[in-house]
Amino acid sequence: MSLYVHELRLLLRQRLSRFAILLLAILTIAALAAGMAAVARQRASIAAIPAAQAEDIWAVADYVVRTRDSGSAAYYSFHPTWDPPAPLAFAALGMRDVSPTILRVRALGLEAQIYDGDAFNPELALPGRFDFAFVLVFLAPLFVIALFHDLVSSEREAGRARTLMALPRGGQALWRRRTAIRFALLWLSLAFPFAIAAAVEGVGAAAIVAVLALIAAYLLFWIGAAAAVGRLRWGSVANAATLAGAWLLLVLIVPTLANVAIDRAVPVREGAEIALAQREAVNRAWDIPREATMRRFYAAHPEWAGSAPLGTAFNYKWYLAFHQNGDAEVAPAVAVYRAGLMRREAAARALGWALPSVGVQAALTRLARTDLKAQLEYQDRIRAFHAALRRFYYGYLFTDRPFDRSDFDRAPRYERFAQASDG
Repeated sequence: MSLYVHELRLLLRQRLSRFAILLLAILTIAALAAGMAAVARQRASIAAIPAAQAEDIWAVADYVVRTRDSGSAAYYSFHPTWDPPAPLAFAALGMRDVSPTILRVRALGLEAQIYDGDAFNPELALPGRFDFAFVLVFLAPLFVIALFHDLVSSEREAGRARTLMALPRGGQALWRRRTAIRFALLWLSLAFPFAIAAAVEGVGAAAIVAVLALIAAYLLFWIGAAAAVGRLRWGSVANAATLAGAWLLLVLIVPTLANVAIDRAVPVREGAEIALAQREAVNRAWDIPREATMRRFYAAHPEWAGSAPLGTAFNYKWYLAFHQNGDAEVAPAVAVYRAGLMRREAAARALGWALPSVGVQAALTRLARTDLKAQLEYQDRIRAFHAALRRFYYGYLFTDRPFDRSDFDRAPRYERFAQASDG
């Protein structure tokens, strides 16, 4: 143990080593603080929903009670949905940084409401928000390079290598001690702040252990790369340049090129195109005979086929029917779009076995439930909630039941569909 303490003292006497370890710890703490702040803002926004929703519905109710028209209630009422962050989301914000975590929907065409924004594959994206995943995947390898590029070469260049090899407990045992100390300091700089932040956020023990193991595995990969370069017996400068080039290739260039290749191999329509197609289908309905629209709607929803005829005046039955027909028209495109996104994600995850930077980022976002799969699951919950909204309003609309103020309280609430993550 005294030998390890001695080596630790020697390492900490080096200004570059002290600075590197301290800087990595500071960057880790800053990234964790930024991630926790971002998640706290999202939670605060979600917590503010009930009060805002009550005020909004009260204003709509004041208008609707004049006519007691359920169609007006369906048209003017917005219903919030939200995607609560998992406890580990602060560490890897993933798609939560680019996709909506709160979406207010009406009982109209849903697909246009969902796909006003678009999804993308975050696993292969260029560096984005400054969070813990960014520090680990993109910055930590640079600190490994700083501490390991001259582990052996510096002693050889100083003329001490032969002497060190001849010492008792020298040679390979010495390099193992120095490697273990550097690895431990780097790991602690990342792991200790993360463990504290995870405990504060209420992350489960299994998830914490998984991330700590992921940190260790990723550091060991880059330490192994530094050791492999060191065996070439080049100078320290050449070692550093080679490792920096490897970092540039493995962390930035190759993942970016792979992203382009996957996008071309798995072409996917933009989500905004689906929203546009749904809106076009809705707009065309104004030029289609009402009877044709209702026949199509009743064929898909025979439970409402016994509703009273429309008449000549504007009727919300017809209006909501062609909105639902519009959703049905783009449903095949939605299925193809989602399947394409999942194929892209599967390709990215397969690539992660060859590119540790991609694999670690994908693993972190999966553990944090901030990946594409989690985003699609949120959309599925929105769809289930929206279907319940339609059934609720249709129960009034297609039976010509009046809609009173008290009926607003009977509308489905998203709480029943929300799924709080407990990662």
